[in-house]
Amino acid sequence: MGNERSKSQLTLAFAEDDRGEAPKSLLGGTELPVAKRMPKSPATMDHLMEEICESENLKQALKRVRSNKGSPGPDGMTVNELSKYLRKHWPEIRERFLLGTYDPKPVKRVVIPKDGGGERLLGVPSVLDRFIQQATMQVLQRMWDPTFSDHSYGFRPGRSAHQAIAKAQS
Repeated sequence: MGNERSKSQLTLAFAEDDRGEAPKSLLGGTELPVAKRMPKSPATMDHLMEEICESENLKQALKRVRSNKGSPGPDGMTVNELSKYLRKHWPEIRERFLLGTYDPKPVKRVVIPKDGGGERLLGVPSVLDRFIQQATMQVLQRMWDPTFSDHSYGFRPGRSAHQAIAKAQS
């Protein structure tokens, strides 16, 4: 091939005078001015854990967990017992949650028979963990859902696979 370049090769133009040197600051300091950093995503916002623990959010989460009913988890607590438990223990649970030391309980494994034969494993978290998961999901969903495409249907409130199929067919 020799010294000839193919048409697909590009040449890079570097300034000859500053070769090998870091760019000089316009402000006379040691660092170049940079753009102000913005959060990369809604999840990086400050006070996220505090927002999860807000009273109104917790009331909604409790209402939702109750309406979903469900079996007791490994600790045996029912959804009807959760309110009484929270009245007594919430300050301590909240403190551990905000400090990042809250540990969810192990999940109870339940075997469910399938219609066509066979079995399916199901994990049942404790009612308290379901409550905390619901409170967290509510806050994250409010933040993230508006960032999704209008054409996204998976696991979003008020949307279903049937709606996605109907949209695709139209």
